[in-house]
Amino acid sequence: MESYYRYSVSAFILLCLCVFTIPVVFLNYDHFNPFMNLSNPTLESPGPKFELQRLIVSTSDQIRAVSTSGSTDDHQHLNRNTTLIRETKKLSKEQVLEQGLARARASIRSAAIARIVRTAFFMNDNDVPVGDVYRNPSTFYQSYVEMERRFKVYVYSEGELPIVHDGPCKNLYTIEGRFIHEMEHGAKRFRTNDPQRAHVYFMPFSVAWMVKYIYTPLSFDITPLKHFVSDYVKVISIKYPFWNRTHGADHFMLACHDWGPHASQGNSLLYNNSIRVLCNANISEGFNPQKDVSPPEISLIGGYLSHKLIHPPPPNTSRPYFAFFAGGLHGPIRPYLLQHWKGRDNDMQVYEYLPKNKDYYSYMLESKFCLCPSGYEVASPRIVEAIYSGCVPVILSDNYVLPFSDVLQWEAFSVQVETTKIPRLKEILSAIPEEKYRKLQEGVIVVRRHFMLNRPPKRFDVFHMILHSIWVRRINARPNSNRS
Repeated sequence: MESYYRYSVSAFILLCLCVFTIPVVFLNYDHFNPFMNLSNPTLESPGPKFELQRLIVSTSDQIRAVSTSGSTDDHQHLNRNTTLIRETKKLSKEQVLEQGLARARASIRSAAIARIVRTAFFMNDNDVPVGDVYRNPSTFYQSYVEMERRFKVYVYSEGELPIVHDGPCKNLYTIEGRFIHEMEHGAKRFRTNDPQRAHVYFMPFSVAWMVKYIYTPLSFDITPLKHFVSDYVKVISIKYPFWNRTHGADHFMLACHDWGPHASQGNSLLYNNSIRVLCNANISEGFNPQKDVSPPEISLIGGYLSHKLIHPPPPNTSRPYFAFFAGGLHGPIRPYLLQHWKGRDNDMQVYEYLPKNKDYYSYMLESKFCLCPSGYEVASPRIVEAIYSGCVPVILSDNYVLPFSDVLQWEAFSVQVETTKIPRLKEILSAIPEEKYRKLQEGVIVVRRHFMLNRPPKRFDVFHMILHSIWVRRINARPNSNRS
């Protein structure tokens, strides 16, 4: 009887230990669990492309993959502490990429919360962005540094010259050719020859050269452009698994020609899913700021920046002209501007075409405000020319997503006026206090480096800003791969 009693007491004690141990195991598991959901929105476009990426949080660079099978073979209890350890599995290249992006997200999110650039860590970096021209300087800087550390682009080799692997490097469509050329022949930090290591895939065709070589002049038939894009996507989707794996969501194209958006309609997945880098960033024509990128339109006559704009005058230099514009009557906004201001007011130097004895860039360098109305399409090279000359841009456009507006706060270095208020333009600009104008002009000087085309490219210049915009869209969501 005594033996039976001792046995019963022992069994009761063992049962109690088991009951109280189970919550400890799960409590320890919750503390160890290195996953938390990321709050970034998914991209709203048809087709299975992006899903929310879980953010991996760890104090160590050695982040392990965690099995979610629930099998008892995947863990074991060690000693009496009931510590839960999950079996580490060998990661695929794709999983390694995604873990790297997860670490980058964690780093960027931390900077976003802090909202200050940790100068103690970057005291030797003279490129640290500061000032009101940035939406969040610390977030931007941390994101840029993560891009330099991790971002890899694969450039497809398919296609033949001149339409693919080439583009115009001067005049209005300079961005097309210069970006393609740099990705093909430079950008060693970012380009990879191993598609398995790439975060994004670049389709290096030029819409400007399509118009030159396969478009019938004055026909207004852009069907050949769409057919070319359709054929190109078909070739790479048959030859490689990457397009089909994500339905094109981690692919991008770049076009500065007005017809870039129309050419992208050659493939519905490219139009709806892929990252389209388009100077013609018009919301009313399907531009989606969540996934598409707006680069600046830069016109370099002869391929070089005018010597007059290389070194603009200091901010305190006298600017005798209040506002300036000169340009043809392209599109609906410019005729309206000239109707109200051409030859009407000496303070408003508004011309259709400058007289031969007048110099365009000299006017910009001597004007406080440079008027930048849209032409046939929303983008205008005058915006960048104004920034180069230290003149505050006055944006006169409808439905235009301004370049790099995910990073730059345009209100801090430009004036945006609704096109319906053009008749009141002088009144609106005159109401800006001198102190505010000086701050706007200082902002123009700060952002100038982000719009410069350099050979070779320099940190934070326009080439890297375009890459960063692509990086941001790639890092904010993960391609939903059809892995088996």
